[in-house]
Formats: sequence, structure tokens, C-alpha cells
Amino acid sequence: MSDGSRTLDDMKNLLQSCEGFDSQQTMKFYNSWAQTYEQDLKILDYRATHLGVDFLDANFSGSREDVQVLDVACGSGRVAKLMVELGFRHFVGVDGSKGMLEQAAKTGLYQDLRLAVLGTQPLPAQTGVFDVVIIVGALDAGFAPVSVVRELCHAAKPGGFVCMARGDHRGAATCEYKTDLERELQLMEEEGLWSLLGAQQADRYMRDIEGVEEERYISGTVYLYKKSINPSISC
Repeated sequence: MSDGSRTLDDMKNLLQSCEGFDSQQTMKFYNSWAQTYEQDLKILDYRATHLGVDFLDANFSGSREDVQVLDVACGSGRVAKLMVELGFRHFVGVDGSKGMLEQAAKTGLYQDLRLAVLGTQPLPAQTGVFDVVIIVGALDAGFAPVSVVRELCHAAKPGGFVCMARGDHRGAATCEYKTDLERELQLMEEEGLWSLLGAQQADRYMRDIEGVEEERYISGTVYLYKKSINPSISC
């Protein structure tokens, strides 16, 4: 059903079908989903991309034209589409799905697109190069491991921004992931790697595919960090 005829129940069944997948199976799932991904996110009222980009934009000052952006788990290119409207021009995208990268390439916004499964392969990004590193949606159990946040910090240049948006999905694994993630974020701050500029809560991150009420949404959080100018140890 690629003609926009999917329903919310269809989306619930689709997303629940990939629960418990390993990383390789998950990437195959996203390869097969890539063609209808943009349309389907509208059904889910997926607001994560706007939440992340808007929070970054509100805290970013100065010229955007020369800013180098690393879009991690870039999917079909939704982040770049929003950021280019705000004056950003230079994007490198990374995703584990070849199908999604093909969709991102069609936007014409990325100077480079790189294939890598987060946590399984090293993040394909130079150290200390990017003014902005952003990841939307992938920081969750079964997707990117918590350890990836150090790679995001590693890719940012001193004084650069790292923006992370994630949803509070249901289940014990997700709750445990959030606890571990926030512990790691705090530890990195204590190590002098970066400082927290803000964390914004959002009541409506996306439709709740596991809820029984059609209008129910899950909440989410956007974290924004600034990498230290002289980090005491390497990320």
C-alpha cells in the first residue's frame, strides 16, 4: 500500500512486526520500508524531526551557511530538508539502510552519504570536524547502543553542538535504555567532554502504536550538548 491508503492500524502492525529483530534484520526492514517511509510517518504524526531541529535552531546563533552538519541515522533526509530552510547548507548523512540512503540522495541536499550500522560498525566520520551532529529517533533499544553517543561527541568539533531526539516508547527495554543513556550523558559531562545546553520534553513525539486510544501519543526528549573546547580526555 504505497498510495497513501495505509491506516494507523496498518502502521501499528508494520512496526510491531519488526520487534525483536537483530540489526541486520532491522536494516532489511528499513530497506523494504524506504519507498513509503515519508508517507507513513505522516500517518504516525511523527514530530521528532521538527522537535530536534527546532530546539537546535533556537539555541544556534551565527551564520549557518558554512556550518558542517553530520546527520546520523539520516533515513530519507527529513533533517536536512528542515535544516536547509533555516540556512544550513552542508550535510553528510549516515544510515544503516541502503534503501533509506537512496531516498536521502534524491533530496540533493547531502554532499556525502555513508552506509554504516550504528554500534555494529564505527561511525564513518572524521574526528572533530562537524559544527553540528544530530541524531533523531535511533537512540533506543534494538537500534543504536548507548555507546554511540561517544562517537557523536567524537565527530563534533570543539565548541560544536550535539543534538539528540528520542521517544519514550513502551516496554522495560526502552526504560532501561533511557536510564543507561542519561547515565552515560551525565558521565560524559562529568568527564569534561561536553556541557548540557538544555533538555526539552515533548508530550507529542509521535502516535503511540501500542496504545489502544487512537489519539494517544508518546512523549519524547531532545538533548542538546556543546562539546568542550578543550576536553580533558578524548570522547
